[in-house]
Amino acid sequence: MKPSVHSQLVSNNPLSIAPMMDRTDRHYRYLMRQITKYTLLYTEMVTTPAIIHGDREKLLGFSPEEKPLVLQLGGDQPSELAECAKVAQDWGYDAVNLNVGCPSSRVQSGNFGACLMAKPQLVAAAISAMQKAVTIPVTVKHRIGIDDRDRYEDMAEFVRIVSEAGCRHFTVHARKAWLKGLSPKENRNVPPLRYEDVYRLKREFPHLFIEINGGIVELKQVTECLKSVDAVMIGRAAYDNPYLFATVDQEFYDSQAAIPRRQDIVEAMLPYIDHWMSRGGRLNSITRHMLQLFARQPGTKAWKRYISQNAFLPNSSSTTIKNALAEVIDN
Repeated sequence: MKPSVHSQLVSNNPLSIAPMMDRTDRHYRYLMRQITKYTLLYTEMVTTPAIIHGDREKLLGFSPEEKPLVLQLGGDQPSELAECAKVAQDWGYDAVNLNVGCPSSRVQSGNFGACLMAKPQLVAAAISAMQKAVTIPVTVKHRIGIDDRDRYEDMAEFVRIVSEAGCRHFTVHARKAWLKGLSPKENRNVPPLRYEDVYRLKREFPHLFIEINGGIVELKQVTECLKSVDAVMIGRAAYDNPYLFATVDQEFYDSQAAIPRRQDIVEAMLPYIDHWMSRGGRLNSITRHMLQLFARQPGTKAWKRYISQNAFLPNSSSTTIKNALAEVIDN
């Protein structure tokens, strides 16, 4: 099977939105596709047991408009990861990513996520097994280090071993993770950023695709980082201010399309809302991702207030969002 056009966009895409638990579900991703057509999107992390034993439509279902799209997997058993990578390919995902960066206690108890940085040979075995099972790209997202295993040399050794197993795409969160003593939220903010370690990684492994993640909240930072690495991944800022991405297709992908207005984005979501509600979906499951669409704009408080007060009501519908938009326009 030849790689799809979208799969090819995984390997040379300069910008992506990070996988975020309870954030990057299918509704958020559909919203972002009304803002940017080319930025690489990721699912939330899905564990291998969930895919093997769970409701795959609920866990893996997506709209074609969301592509290019990467499934992020959590797990530590090469055979299970290979099985799930094959499932991902069969479902139409453009790539699969292995989580070697999440420091949560739940992930640690399953022996995967960031704690796998201490087991590069196991990660290499997993990558090898996954690549034998699929033709789509298999990538890794990891930290610069964990606990006291946080020297640049430790990270470089991890990347060397995993790359020798065939991985060519590494997304590096430029903070170390403390597996004990810090919460996942604190691990996103407390350990200092070490961009230079990621830049050095690219210099010393020029044949690899190196993407940087962590603390990037403005597009001018993206431009600066791209001088030293191949790609940039943005996390929380993409959720807290989704309209940040309104100009990225023009700035980073040479798109000639018009920059969408916030009003255009809301109106584009209305048929999608009607579709999901006709299938028994809840309005709030979609609109919770839209609350920050008018972030830093006049009327944002009225927008969020109206949705928060009305999206839960039994008779809520896309009309609710039209009314919320009118609150912004009239503000």
